[in-house]
Amino acid sequence: MKLFVYHTPELTPTQMPDCAIVVDVLRATTTIATALNAGAEAVQVFSDIQELMQVSEKWPADKRVRVGERGGNKVEGCDLGNSPLNCTSDVVGGKRLFMTTTNGTRALQRVQSAPVVITSALVNRQAVVEYLITKKPETVWIIGSGWEGSYSLEDTVCAGAIAESFVTEMGYPLDDVAGNDEVYGAISLYLQWQSQLYQLMNSASHGKRLVGLKCYDDLKYCAQTDILDILPIQTEPGVLVKSNIETQSLQYWMEDSTAKN
Repeated sequence: MKLFVYHTPELTPTQMPDCAIVVDVLRATTTIATALNAGAEAVQVFSDIQELMQVSEKWPADKRVRVGERGGNKVEGCDLGNSPLNCTSDVVGGKRLFMTTTNGTRALQRVQSAPVVITSALVNRQAVVEYLITKKPETVWIIGSGWEGSYSLEDTVCAGAIAESFVTEMGYPLDDVAGNDEVYGAISLYLQWQSQLYQLMNSASHGKRLVGLKCYDDLKYCAQTDILDILPIQTEPGVLVKSNIETQSLQYWMEDSTAKN
């Protein structure tokens, strides 16, 4: 297996990997995992707001939730912005989320033709690691969504968290797994900040934008690691559902981790 980290979707090669992992910690992929954990039927992503409105209009009104964000703010005409804390079971349970965000949904569309597309944030990191351990895809891209084409600390630290956990649990030499230099950099960033992820979020440029919007609780939530046993996986282009892959080993891991703490 070879792992590659790309800081933005614009930096990815044209040929698709066996497995693409899209990361947008602040906040799209955190929101996707949280919504599916709360019982959402699916999350369908769009880069274009007008397309979202047109497609969602064909869905029963009581079975849809429109999620729209630009620049950290809720899009006019949408039901929710991009806060994972709004995705409670009474709001999203049994419904399809139609989502567009500044960065994360654009990254998902970039790799939607890959054979396997999954999403990760810090909150569901271990579920993604367990998938890689179980399935062992030959080539894996971890793609950060960044911010409007530029590098982001929070997505890179999540990529490093995934890569570090996978390499450690499998016992592989990093030199045998790393497909590009960015893997080493991402792991180094994670190892330096793993016990101070909330502080890192506040130092990140997008974290500062969210602080300016008074999204303090969102930052705290997004900085948590391994709190959701959820693997969002694409079933058709742009549509993500909760995977039914057996996660018993993850449940044991989470129980053991909780006991140690």
